[in-house]
Amino acid sequence: MSQAGAPPGEPALERRLGVFSATTLIVGSMIGSGIFIAPSIMAGQIASPGVLLGLWVVGGVLTLLGALSYGELAAMMPHAGGQYVYLREAFGPGPAFLYGWTLFLVIQTGFHAAVSIAFAKYLGVLGLPVGESDVLVTLGPVSLSSASLVACGVIVVLTVINCVGVREGAVVQDVLTVLKVAAVLALVVLGLASDTGSLSHFTPTFSTELGPVAQAAGLGFLAACGVAMSKALFSYDAWNTVTFAAGEIREPQRNLPRSLLLGTVVTTLAYTAAAATYLYVLAPGDMAAVSENRVAAEVATLSFGRIGLVAVVVAILVSTFGCTNGLILGGARVFFAMARDGLFFRRAGEVHPRFHTPVTALVLQALWSCVLALSGSYDALLTYVTFASLAFNALTVAGLFVLRRKQPAAERPYRVWGYPAVPAIYLAGALFFLVYIFVGAPREALIGLVIVALGLPAYAGFRRASRARST
Repeated sequence: MSQAGAPPGEPALERRLGVFSATTLIVGSMIGSGIFIAPSIMAGQIASPGVLLGLWVVGGVLTLLGALSYGELAAMMPHAGGQYVYLREAFGPGPAFLYGWTLFLVIQTGFHAAVSIAFAKYLGVLGLPVGESDVLVTLGPVSLSSASLVACGVIVVLTVINCVGVREGAVVQDVLTVLKVAAVLALVVLGLASDTGSLSHFTPTFSTELGPVAQAAGLGFLAACGVAMSKALFSYDAWNTVTFAAGEIREPQRNLPRSLLLGTVVTTLAYTAAAATYLYVLAPGDMAAVSENRVAAEVATLSFGRIGLVAVVVAILVSTFGCTNGLILGGARVFFAMARDGLFFRRAGEVHPRFHTPVTALVLQALWSCVLALSGSYDALLTYVTFASLAFNALTVAGLFVLRRKQPAAERPYRVWGYPAVPAIYLAGALFFLVYIFVGAPREALIGLVIVALGLPAYAGFRRASRARST
């Protein structure tokens, strides 16, 4: 069944994804590099094991509240572009464009770059000469590392797969997601069963003790929590990817809310269990000191030796590869929808006549992702990507209240549970962490805000070009 809304005579996107593929798209996009690297970065900010574990729980709850709110919007407007469409209907084309612009320049492509760099960092564990510290060329403030080059290779390969067909991309996603969830569970079970861990790592459970990085930066406790939380939220953040591909999901009014709920619950349980396992094997100070922040590899080595290390690293490579695939599949659909509205490069709104995929949108996305991979480090990408993404997620949930008033008679196959409390709690939590991410990492947060602001003249330019073509 084809997606409605395509110009007559032109190829259209096809609804070929069921609830299982939609759920694996969420889980596979979320479980990528974050849970294998971010806990070490977070321990550099916060030394309290209870607070570290609590941040993962709070991040999961916040994500679940957001997913429940998005479920209503997704069932109401099951179209390609997802979040971009919700913002357009609630606030108009201007804010929607700014979201799509930021998604292209920072959020989605930044995720591609960061997760692909993480893939490269873990190749280094296997003895390959790959890593962010392996600098090949330095051009002024920009250093080109071997990890960046490998990341670009991953992005190109997966873009080609997704150009061939959405079903082909989804099959890759299904297989890799099952493997990565099994790998996380195996790491948890074997880590907790090993004799190298200690419950003493959880005491004192709660304190305001800062990690070495936060101490060196002179941060306060809440600011350090904000920066640490940005790493956890990065790990959760791709939960909305499935809405981007809503135009290719069968029975979207039913399957989208289901997949959002299932995907976020599965991922939250996996993340919290993995974080607890790391703390059982490594004290927070030891986590912060892990080389290249490869905490999962360190835990595997301490628990199982070299064999366990290799097995876990291979699983992480599968995980990050699958995560990048899901992000590539979903993100291009937003740029496709923007182009159809005349707010992006016109060719990005075309569907390939043979593959029925937005090939141009996929290629443009890949090119910019590679630019970010070549110019940014994993840690820096995490912070400014998360700040911009969380801000637009909050705006989208606020749009739920707006649409309830603007379109009270609209068909809503699913209504968010606990309205208005659920979306209101999400907004309060998002605002709290936005403030303290900004306090703790103002430079990265300002970069995100500047990129959003640069979208204003770009919006005016695309609008003029669109009007010129229609006259």
